[in-house]
Amino acid sequence: MNRLHKSYELQNKVQFVSEEDDFTVDRYRQFYRRFPVKARKVLDMGCNTGRGGEALKKIDNSLEIVGLDCVQERLDRLPEAYSEKIYGLSTDMPIEDQTVDVVVAGEFLEHLYPSDVDKTLCEIQRVLTIGGRLLLTTPNPHYFKNKLYNYTIYGPSHLTQHFPTILLFRMKMHGFSNVKTFGSGRVSRYIGRYFPVLSIYGSYMICADKY
Repeated sequence: MNRLHKSYELQNKVQFVSEEDDFTVDRYRQFYRRFPVKARKVLDMGCNTGRGGEALKKIDNSLEIVGLDCVQERLDRLPEAYSEKIYGLSTDMPIEDQTVDVVVAGEFLEHLYPSDVDKTLCEIQRVLTIGGRLLLTTPNPHYFKNKLYNYTIYGPSHLTQHFPTILLFRMKMHGFSNVKTFGSGRVSRYIGRYFPVLSIYGSYMICADKY
């Protein structure tokens, strides 16, 4: 294990609350609603203990789900829904080119150092098939509650924050097409994902295609 991997692993271990996030299953159900029709192989980036992948498998048993995480103890706890477990980093994935139909990354991007964000987007582009899709969520810096109480997204394992318009542009710079933004997070349980004011959402989803 190199120093960078060790750093990521230690930082993510301290955020144990992620293993119990009560919105995880809802988030992956939201992801599935935007899967391409013929999607079969799914890369769950930052899979944690696998509650999201397990939810996907229950919806569609034909899916082949691969889990990637930097914390070995979490990979050891993955359910049978995962056909493969990869202990590693998103910046250098041992996955062949153009072999993944969908990449899902729930509340993941903010855990990367700034210098690793573009490296990760490049790796996602590399492993996605032509016509493949990236679905990610990340905390919303414009969330009104954060502004009201002067909260910050940054924390022990939150190393970056991503403004929706900038991340959308960044995705286009990496060649993604049909890049769209939707609301996510717990409030989406009550008002759906299409409320026109994004600041009402604590998290947001980006959907982008390699095409």
